[in-house]
Amino acid sequence: MADMDAFTGWLNPDMCVVTASAGGERGGCLVGFASQCSLDPVRFVVWLSEVNRTYRVARRADVLAVHLLTPDQHGLAEVFGGHTGDREDKFARVGWREGYGGAVVLEDAAAWFVGRVVLRAGGGDHVGFVLDPVEWGGREPGEGRLLRLADALDITPGHPVD
Repeated sequence: MADMDAFTGWLNPDMCVVTASAGGERGGCLVGFASQCSLDPVRFVVWLSEVNRTYRVARRADVLAVHLLTPDQHGLAEVFGGHTGDREDKFARVGWREGYGGAVVLEDAAAWFVGRVVLRAGGGDHVGFVLDPVEWGGREPGEGRLLRLADALDITPGHPVD
C-alpha cells in the first residue's frame, strides 16, 4: 500500500460540495472524488462515502447538485466538510435555494450544476453517482482558481473516518 500512497500523495484534486434532497431530508458534504466521466453525452460522477449522511440521503434522491468553490470560500467548505448533518442543519448556516427537481443549490458557489442520477456504482467504501446535467449556473470560468485538496487539509471530517 505504501507504493499507492506515494502515487496518491501527488494528487491535489479540486474539491466540491455535493448536496442531496429526498423525503424531506437534506444532506451535503465536501467531496474530493469527482470528475467528468463522459463527453457524449456529458456525464459527471461524484463519489460519496457510505458512512456519510449525505450518501444516505443521496441514495434516495433523483437529482444531486455539485458545487465548485474557490479558496476564499474555505468557510463554506468547512461547513460541509467539518460538520455532520447527523448533529446539525448545515443548511441553516448558508444561503441556498431549490433547483431543478428539488435539488439544493448553494447560492454562494463559484459554479454549480444539478444532475439527474443515471447510475449508482459501488467502488469500495464510496459509491459513484453518475449524473446527467440538467441545470447549471455560476460565475464565468477563469475568475480565480478552485479550492483544492491542499487548501482543505485543515478541515477535520465531520463524520468518522474508519
